[in-house]
Amino acid sequence: MILTLERYGVWLRSTVVCLCGALGVGLADGAEIPLAMSLLVPAVLACGVRLYALRRPLPSALLWTLDAAVLVLTGLSQPVLGGDGADVMVEAIVGICVVAFQYEWATRPVAAFGLAALGTAVCVLGDVLSSPGHSPDVVPLVRMFVQVGLSRAAYLMVRARARAADRSAAARAASRREAAVAAARRATEREYLATLHDTASATLLMVSQGDGRDWSWLPPRARQDLEALSAMPGFETGSVDLAALLGCVPEGEGPARVQLKTRIDGPLVIPSGPGLAIFNGVREAVTNVARHAGVREAELRAWAEEDGAVVELSDLGRGFDPESVPARRRGISGSIIGRMHTAGGSASVTSHPGTGTRVQWRWHGRARASQAVDETQATGGVPRPPRVQAQHTAAVRLIRGQLLYGAQLAVLLISLVWQFAISLRRLIVHQDVYSPAWAQTAAFVCLAAVAVAGGAYLLRGRQIPPRVRGWSLGSVLAVSAVCAFTLPPEQSTGPPDWAFGVVGWHALFLLADLRVRFFAAFLGAHMGLNATAVFLSGAPTAAELAVMGISTISACGFQLSVGVLVTRLLHGTAPAAGTAAAREEEMRTRERIHEDMQRDHKERYRALTATTVPLLLGLGHGVLSPNDEEVRLRCGVEAARMRRLFAEGDAVSDPLLNELRACVEVVEHQGVTVSLAVRGRPGEVPVEVRRELIDPLAVILGRTRSTARVTVVWTPRAVRVSVVSEDCAGGRGTEEAAHPHGRATDAKVTVERTTRGGSVWVEAGWRRPAASGVELT
Repeated sequence: MILTLERYGVWLRSTVVCLCGALGVGLADGAEIPLAMSLLVPAVLACGVRLYALRRPLPSALLWTLDAAVLVLTGLSQPVLGGDGADVMVEAIVGICVVAFQYEWATRPVAAFGLAALGTAVCVLGDVLSSPGHSPDVVPLVRMFVQVGLSRAAYLMVRARARAADRSAAARAASRREAAVAAARRATEREYLATLHDTASATLLMVSQGDGRDWSWLPPRARQDLEALSAMPGFETGSVDLAALLGCVPEGEGPARVQLKTRIDGPLVIPSGPGLAIFNGVREAVTNVARHAGVREAELRAWAEEDGAVVELSDLGRGFDPESVPARRRGISGSIIGRMHTAGGSASVTSHPGTGTRVQWRWHGRARASQAVDETQATGGVPRPPRVQAQHTAAVRLIRGQLLYGAQLAVLLISLVWQFAISLRRLIVHQDVYSPAWAQTAAFVCLAAVAVAGGAYLLRGRQIPPRVRGWSLGSVLAVSAVCAFTLPPEQSTGPPDWAFGVVGWHALFLLADLRVRFFAAFLGAHMGLNATAVFLSGAPTAAELAVMGISTISACGFQLSVGVLVTRLLHGTAPAAGTAAAREEEMRTRERIHEDMQRDHKERYRALTATTVPLLLGLGHGVLSPNDEEVRLRCGVEAARMRRLFAEGDAVSDPLLNELRACVEVVEHQGVTVSLAVRGRPGEVPVEVRRELIDPLAVILGRTRSTARVTVVWTPRAVRVSVVSEDCAGGRGTEEAAHPHGRATDAKVTVERTTRGGSVWVEAGWRRPAASGVELT
């Protein structure tokens, strides 16, 4: 905005100097023209250098000197030209210059006010030199100071609204950024859990349940699991050929091998995100066929549709009822349907007992795929924040609204101050000139009423209704006509013409939200009415035309330039600022997403390094044997922990019991009989506390051979979870149940452990802090 105002000030001042200077030279006698040219031409050249400085910055001291030179040279031309026309010209040029300086030197108010003081001194000096022995007229000087004050006030008002827009946009951007980061983290968390379910959890669960199997498939599978867990999800870039990707779906090894009959119409190029989601989902579905279908054959098809791609896996196995699958089973809900939904596609499972199963994946919108790829590549692989275009539009609308409000308030202030500080004095002093005087007074009151009516809407933060604006514009134009035709033609644009310079300001604050052509049309009608009134009484002389032209440029020309500036701010600066703000917000959001996802990935991987990673490393490199009972027990414990982790995100009324049941289901699949009892009314327990409460029980349950009893007891201020295992396998693992597992925590969970022979009793308890305000009832 500062740069726009500076350019505006330089162009306005240079245009006025050239036009008014040319008209002033036309007023001079033939003998005085060379001397007048010798003063005005250097002033014009100084303006040209100032325009050049907009492209190639020059030292500030030089620029200030050039601005001062324009004032001095203009002031010295007044005694050379002589007459009333010279006074009008100098007052017009200096008046516009001191106003423009407030924008050119907006960030240096001392320099701007110094030039304004110099302009005042120049006017006094020129007046004294042109009329020796006469005291200078103070009215133009007062008017000049009023102009400077209004100009500075208008700048401060617009700047204040611009800063308010920046603060509001920054607050909204921060809110959107947090929402985008949270959404990206949730999506990445879902993908991570799906990957964990398909890799480490499935592998460790199979090891915990197996005995006497062919384990030749295990080492490469464990190494692949480690590679999958170490990769950071959500950072895939570019596109993939889905047909080639599906050709790499693993069929399994040994008895778990599924023979795939493939019919794939390729190539199928789609973004890598949904492509990998389909690949991982198909891999999980093939694993489900090997485990549950009772057949060793399946058909895999893939084909293109008008708006995307479709992949289908079907088998003729025993089938099942999808509605009967518990919510805690993650294979279908998380690894297949949830993963595809996160990637922007869809997946469905169709099955009935005895009729086989069909799983279908759909990726919609291949037409948008290339755009999505380009956007992902442009963002460095980080998921792009959603609704970027909508955010840009909202930012532009916010900035434009604040700038418009500031501009309208500033113009309204100028209208009122000018009308009651300058025009009112002229109306009172020249009452004997008007014919009739009451018409001019009525016009003044009407103009004040328009300002008050419009100001009432603006001060309440409301837009001026179209009907009110229409009546107001009609009234302002009527004021222009009344004042033009009740004033002697020779006084047009002169001191008695109080309305000529103020009518445009009233119209501008009414039309500020529209394009400048509407305001230009109004000014054209306003000047046309005044010109008609003048020419109806006879053609004016050339000197009179020059004076009227100078007055018109200093009044209506200046108002038109302000209208152009407002249009530029609303339709040029505001979109540019909105674009810059949206880009900055997008960049910051990408950085935050990248940082948070990296941190989350490191934390997740660090949480696995205590037990899961060593197990997979040992299994992958043959250091640990799946035939070793202790290894199988450790794998069972880790599988139970992972199932509890998967259950954390479930929307249930009792998260603690839901997570505990997830652990129980794992050991029940291993042939352990578990009885679960709950006493009391459930209450809210933070997720960190739930982790520490359940972890000791997961260790004991994972090492139980046949039976266990689990009890949850709720009281108004505490919760206790205990397990009794009648035949818990000994070893180092049972000692872990008495200590938080691999994490530093402030949960203040107490764990007690008692062993009698093969029987182990472990209880974990948590008491609500008195100051927390969380009731467990």
